[in-house]
Order: sequence, then C-alpha cells, then structure tokens
Amino acid sequence: MITLIIFLVLVGFILLGIPIAVAMGLTAVLTFIFMGEAHILTMVAQRMYSSTTAFTLLAIPFFILAGSLMNTGGITRRVFRFAQALVGHIWGGLGQVNVVASMIFSGMSGSAVADAAGLGLIEMKAMVDSGYERKFSAAITAASSTIGPVVPPSIPFVIYGSLTGVSVGKLFLAGFLPGALMGIALMTAVLIVSRMRQYPKEKRAPLRELLVSARQAALPLGTPVIIIGGILGGVFTPTEAAVVASLYAMFLGLVIYQEFTLKDLPKIFWETIVYTIRVMFIISAAGFFGWLLIRQKIPEQVILTLTAITTSKTALLAMITLILLILGCFIEGIAVFVITIPVFMPLISRFGIDDVQFGVIMTLASMLGLLTPPVGMSLYSVSSISQVPIERLARELLPYLLGIFAVLLAVTFIPWISLILPNLFMGHKI
Repeated sequence: MITLIIFLVLVGFILLGIPIAVAMGLTAVLTFIFMGEAHILTMVAQRMYSSTTAFTLLAIPFFILAGSLMNTGGITRRVFRFAQALVGHIWGGLGQVNVVASMIFSGMSGSAVADAAGLGLIEMKAMVDSGYERKFSAAITAASSTIGPVVPPSIPFVIYGSLTGVSVGKLFLAGFLPGALMGIALMTAVLIVSRMRQYPKEKRAPLRELLVSARQAALPLGTPVIIIGGILGGVFTPTEAAVVASLYAMFLGLVIYQEFTLKDLPKIFWETIVYTIRVMFIISAAGFFGWLLIRQKIPEQVILTLTAITTSKTALLAMITLILLILGCFIEGIAVFVITIPVFMPLISRFGIDDVQFGVIMTLASMLGLLTPPVGMSLYSVSSISQVPIERLARELLPYLLGIFAVLLAVTFIPWISLILPNLFMGHKI
C-alpha cells in the first residue's frame, strides 16, 4: 500500500507542474515524515551528495560541453550538408536528411537535447523553407534526436555504468547496432508518411557535392572514431574520452573552422554548467528517492511479486519493459535509471539476463519517454523551438514512436543485437 501511495504522490506532484527533481525530493521528505521517521531527514544532504560522486559521472559535463561546442562551431551545418548530399534524393528528402544527420551527430554529443536544440534548429528551418509542414519537421526532429543517447558516446550509458559497475566501453559498443536500427526505422517511417502526403524529394547530389561535403565533414566524423578507438585501444577511459571529445571539438571550432573565439567560451561553458547542474540535481534527488524505496523494502516486494507471477525470462523482460515505458511517461529517464536499477538488477541477475543488454533496453525505453507527455523533454524542447502545440506534435510522432518501439522489442527479445559488438571487440559473453 505504501508503495502505491508513494508513486501516486510523486505523479501528483509532477502533474501539478513541479520539476521532477523537486517532486522526488519532496515525496521522499513527506513520506519519511508520514512514517514517523523525520529524524532521517538529517541524512538528505549526505544521500544526495553520495549519488553524484561516482568517477564515471565526470564524463557527463564533458560530453555536454562537446555537444555545445559542436553546435557553436559550425560542425552541425557541415554534418547537415553531408547528410543532404548522401540521402536527400530519397523520398521524404530533408526528412531523411534529418534522421541521417542526427545519426552522425549522435556519435559526437551523446545528448538528445543537444541534438534537438542545435542540429534540430538547422533541420527544421531547412525543412520548413523547402515546403514541409512544420508539424512534420518538428516530429521527425524530436524523434531523430533520441538516436543521440543510443549511439555512443551516450550519457545514459555513462549513468547506467556508474550505477551498476558495467563497463561503459561495452555499453558504448552495444549501442551501435540498435542506434542504426533506430535510424532505419525512422527513415522507413519518413518514407511511408512522405509517400502518403506527397512530400518532395531533392535531386540526387552530384558526385562533386558529395565529395566536397564529405571532406568538410571528415574531421567532425572522426570524433566517434577517436572516442571508441581510444577506449578499445586502452588509451583512455570513457571519462577521459569525454574530455578528449571536448578538446577536439574546441580545436575544430577555434582553430580549424574558426567559428567562435576565446571570448565565446565563457558563454558555452556557462550553458554547459547550467545543463550539468540540472542533470546532477535530478541524479541526486533520484538517489535520495531511491534510498527511500530501499528503506521501505520496495525492491524486495517488486522482486517477490514478479517472481511469483512468472519464471520465464521472456515474460519477465516483457513486464519490466512495460514498467519502464509507463514510468517514462511520468518520470525523466535519468531519474528512472537511478530509481529502478537497484530494483531490477537482482532480478536481471537471477534470471540470467545480460546486464549490458539490459542497459540498452533501459536506454531505449527512456528514449520513448523523451517523446511522450506529460514529461517528455525532447517533446517539450522541440515544441518550444518549432512553436507546434504539444498535442499536435504528440499525434504527429505516432509513426516514429512505433518505429522506435519496434527496435526496443527487437533488442529486448533478440539479445545478439546489442551483444554482438561487445562480444566481438571486448570478449563479452552472449
């Protein structure tokens, strides 16, 4: 009963418009007071602080910084031009370009919000100027931005690795194929919608344009190669890789492309700090909320309930995925990670489910949460940028949500999709 009350209070606060981090912290505080354990509130600061001290989490501000530098440094324009030359002639034209550009950019930033706010502005302007409906442009921009946290580098994978001890390098490798499948699913959805609505497609780019745009995008395209190659080669850790990515992006913007100067750096740093504080506040509040759940023995209750319902690995994965999708509609993905990992990891271990595969499942489920009301961050971000009402944008997103959901099901029930690359390069056992 107490479990239901806790989650009803949390959802109630969220529906009232209280920020997710505040809602979780407030729910935990009120629950401790209601249970007659107000003296425990002296531990709030300690529990929140301890949730953010993992060394791996240092990668988060640097990957955010890398995304900000690339948005400022003209890299997004070069990526968009290359994607346009590559796939602009396919039915749906700039809609296809939108997806491919996001796939490329996702190998640099690891953040859906960075993709939507930076590259998304370029994509939507180009699409609207070319005669595409604003709602279509906004929907595909929001959907394609969710590829960012799946294709490495990935901020959710960093968080998952820090909470579980799973190798972030293995998680990065595990995200490649699911990220590619997301791109294919979204491109298929764009093609179907474009054929139905008779959207235009561009002329095939001449070979010269393809070569020129590829040359201009070559250095940015080297970012994921440097990051993954460095990790696999043992040159640096994932945390150090984030620093290298930031330095590389700064070098490109300052020296090679000269798109910004040293005077612009304080503003970029400040934007990075603000977003990092936001992420860390959510992690710390979710850590305190998760501590509440552990003290109330809610993880044990969930484990007993689910194991009583089924002894099938497939059925268990289906139920956990459904729970993650429901939670994602109300709680931000980062918070879902911090709250549910202590609950689900014992079950995953007991049923012999691979912890790397489960990390990809959690990340994909959280991507659907980014696109669903009432909490979807990408949904609200793109709605604000495009000035398309939330309701219209949510309806327009349905074909793309189905595509991402199909990929989630595939990753959930076909383990090798996420495990083949870690097995190949890092000796991970499938």
